[in-house]
Amino acid sequence: MDTMSGKVTIVGAGPGAADLLTFRAAAAIAAADIVIWAASLVQAAVLEHARPEAEILDSATMSLEDVVAVYERARREGLRCARIHSGDPALWGGTQEQVDRCAEIGIEVEIVPGVSSFSAVAAVAGRELTIPEVAQSVVLTRLGGGKTPMPPGEEVREFARHGTTMAVFLSAARSGQLAAELLEGGYPTDTPVIVAHQVSWPEELLLHCTIATLEETVKAHRLWKHTLFLVGPALSASGTRSHLYHPGHFHGFRRADPDARRELRKSRG
Repeated sequence: MDTMSGKVTIVGAGPGAADLLTFRAAAAIAAADIVIWAASLVQAAVLEHARPEAEILDSATMSLEDVVAVYERARREGLRCARIHSGDPALWGGTQEQVDRCAEIGIEVEIVPGVSSFSAVAAVAGRELTIPEVAQSVVLTRLGGGKTPMPPGEEVREFARHGTTMAVFLSAARSGQLAAELLEGGYPTDTPVIVAHQVSWPEELLLHCTIATLEETVKAHRLWKHTLFLVGPALSASGTRSHLYHPGHFHGFRRADPDARRELRKSRG
């Protein structure tokens, strides 16, 4: 095709709450002639941004082929389509296959990032996931054995060997296996865990436990969908401070205090 008409905007709607949409996401929904949204994962209030005459479709009833057929119609008729995903489209959103198909049919596509549920959980819990001298990395993963096989080397037990913060998605239905792999990877049994269910929804539930009590906590609350786990020592660490705001640290906008600078260097060994 020599020219392109119509547009698909893949919108990250965040973990659920409509007020966690970005301004860009709200604008994309407001501009759309067709809105395809994940009704079971996104609060209905996001549709308040849509125009009254917009066509609204629930992606829960649609296959990829059904969605692409809508994109093809948008291409033919010069329509704007907003495809609303939960969380951030970069994570487990089936995004790339849609982008690839849009390229094949010759329609412009834009991706609007959204707030991921792992960062929403950390915010609700009041925790930073990267604590100086405790954890400086965050592993985003899911348990193997589900609908999508894990590539070799990406099993939870392998990532757990790093001992840093982990955010584990899509794994509540196999909480016993998750706990076993975390322990097999080397986390101590008393490693803190946050179990988060439907964060930012009215049904929000935040539970604190350890790897040792993870399975019983999940089963006691009958959690199996819309649940995320944060794992790692950073979830209970305190008493450390960032060098960034230390008076002995300098950067392009602030000079270091000489005495504090010497103290900071000494602390580094």
